Amino acid sequence: MKLQCLLIDDEPPALKVLSRYISEVGGMEIVSQCNNAIEAIKVLREHKVDVIFLDIKMPRIIGTDFLKNLSQPPKVIFVTAYREYAVEGFELDAIDYLVKPVSFERFLKAITKLNRLLGNETSAISSPSTQDLYESFIYLKVDKDMKKIFIGNIMYIESCKDYVTIFLADGKKLLVKQSISAIENLLSDLKFLRVHRSYIISINKVSGYNSLSVQLGETEIPIGRLYKQTVMDRLQNGW
Repeated sequence: MKLQCLLIDDEPPALKVLSRYISEVGGMEIVSQCNNAIEAIKVLREHKVDVIFLDIKMPRIIGTDFLKNLSQPPKVIFVTAYREYAVEGFELDAIDYLVKPVSFERFLKAITKLNRLLGNETSAISSPSTQDLYESFIYLKVDKDMKKIFIGNIMYIESCKDYVTIFLADGKKLLVKQSISAIENLLSDLKFLRVHRSYIISINKVSGYNSLSVQLGETEIPIGRLYKQTVMDRLQNGW
């Protein structure tokens, strides 16, 4: 089921950019676009909304005050030209705080955080099934395009300077301009484990291990000295 989105911004160009980004991501659907918070209240009464993309400086009611007055607000991503409201925004449990002009890559990062959080909330009720894992995905920049990468297809990740290579279960490799620490943070709530300063592995793909290395099928990944205790604890506990 697609995430139902509500866009609230008094600037038509900003709404146009968000609409285009949402259409390019997939898995999301715009319920309505509003020019102010008063219009948005009516939409929230009549429609199910999963996430609000919310401007702050708007006529009559600013975005933060609007959010404070919602008894059971949906998830919120602030999209604004004003950096000074960031602290207040996060205090209101916003998923992210995007500063205009928002790049597509930065937008995707916010959507990845949103999807990860929604996945976490589901798993708090019941552990994710194998099917859930294979349907989960992230977007990463490969060459000039943002590529959808399914979580269940990732075997391991290897770092080389400013790039990482993602090794997939189907035998393909993807070169991504991203630090391994950023990737580690992106996958931190899923079944991935940093085993070495240069390697992250999928725990679900582990076929064996010892004190020096982890085996993923025929591939052997070294365990770094500084990571050894954490790796042993996680693998022995099944997580």
